[in-house]
Amino acid sequence: MTPVVPPAVPLAEVDEETPEVAIPEVGIEDLLPRLKDNGYSVEGVSKRRAWVERKTKAKLGQVGSASWDSELMRGNIENAIGVAQIPMGVAGPVLIHGQKARGLFYVPMATTEGALIRSYERGMVALTKAGGVQTALLADENQTGPTFFFDSVTPASAFPGWVESHLPEMQAVAATTTRHGELVNVKCYQIGRQVIVNFGFQTGDAQGMNMIVRATDAICQWISQNYAVSSYFLFSGMCGEKRASGFLLTRGKGKRVTAGALLTHDVLRLYLHTTANDLFRVWQSTVIGHLQAGSLGYNAHAANGLTAIFIATGQDVANVVNSSLAITQFELHPDGLYVSTTLSALSVATVGGGTGLPTPQEALGIMGCQGQGKAAKMAEIVAATILGGEISMGSAIAASEFVAGHERYGRNRPTA
Repeated sequence: MTPVVPPAVPLAEVDEETPEVAIPEVGIEDLLPRLKDNGYSVEGVSKRRAWVERKTKAKLGQVGSASWDSELMRGNIENAIGVAQIPMGVAGPVLIHGQKARGLFYVPMATTEGALIRSYERGMVALTKAGGVQTALLADENQTGPTFFFDSVTPASAFPGWVESHLPEMQAVAATTTRHGELVNVKCYQIGRQVIVNFGFQTGDAQGMNMIVRATDAICQWISQNYAVSSYFLFSGMCGEKRASGFLLTRGKGKRVTAGALLTHDVLRLYLHTTANDLFRVWQSTVIGHLQAGSLGYNAHAANGLTAIFIATGQDVANVVNSSLAITQFELHPDGLYVSTTLSALSVATVGGGTGLPTPQEALGIMGCQGQGKAAKMAEIVAATILGGEISMGSAIAASEFVAGHERYGRNRPTA
């Protein structure tokens, strides 16, 4: 088939007065100063910030007003010029009956969206008045998925069996790269002459992606030395790091955690201004909307609460993409409405990354989740909080209060 070539534009139709776009030359003076070893000192950060002010004519007084030593940012950011200050509030209380989280909790949230914290607080208080939330951590495993290439389908098909039979050797290789991560399982997926190998790791209280990628890199090198692979890539894209996918709904990534509670008729009426039937109808109707849209999972606005908690507590905020893959369910019950939400790929940590910075440490302290041995507890608190936000938003829709709530508490007309 002969391709159709569009006709050339007649010269008469060309705007001859349009100037050519000049590509600016970038010289050494345009590159951000590295400042070598003192790039994180107060002096170094100040010099870099002053350089940016001169180059851009911006004023960065507030950016430079960090309350803690800039040296603490080393390993968290490059080209440091100061801090971004986001308003932080607290929501709660929420009563939790969990495996690790037990008692009343208040949850720090950093956001610029008016009405958000008030909405979560309303739902959390309603759950507390109903007797509390039951939570359970169902799985805790981070994933990586390198891909290996072969000359044809036949040698590729023999590779999965070899990989699975050599799990102990690969576990030993992984152990040489980390004291905190542990390779626990492996599963192979062949596509033509390509095989994706999904490695499942325990990462303790850290989010651990950098940790397990380092371990996976060592494993891939060991495999290439002990098996006739043509080549490999460290990333296949299957693991779902910072991307939403159906794989994450079933396989999970990070912590799979669930929260549920029975909202009685009185609680629905007094605290959420709705009925079990009306709130169930909202859930049922919006499930249809999600299906029509081809959404992955079902939830009202899990990303809202997750983002605010992540910013407050120093999490890797981009993991909101995978963490918000949630399934929220409302079920009619003789005594009211049973509500639950399940987060299939929640990435939270209490050590490592930004969690060690001063303000995240204080925020984690509000929940009693500082340091080692607290990540599972934090996951349960997060799940209960997200459930509060789900029922609050659903109730606002059912009671026709959604716009009024934003008008009252939002940034346009704040009253409290």
